[in-house]
Amino acid sequence: MKPVRTCLGCRSRTDRSALLRVVARGGEIVPDPSAILPGRGAWVHPTTVCVESAARRRAFGRALRVTEVLRAERLFEAVSATTVGISSEIPLQKG
Repeated sequence: MKPVRTCLGCRSRTDRSALLRVVARGGEIVPDPSAILPGRGAWVHPTTVCVESAARRRAFGRALRVTEVLRAERLFEAVSATTVGISSEIPLQKG
């Protein structure tokens, strides 16, 4: 059985291998593609749509249990550099 995680952006459950782990480091959201950085992590699809949705809903701070405002520029740069043309991989919301 493969590990299943929930995307912070679209709230769909999917295999861990399809998601990007992020952690809070020094007031910033840092991508952790190898999932080895210490600390509490959260999972998001590596697409700009899901990252923007999670940022708009302030889901990163809640999931990472951080009270300070987190900057996401580094995460947006990493995701936009790797997701050209794969936004169709995001599952559609049901209902």
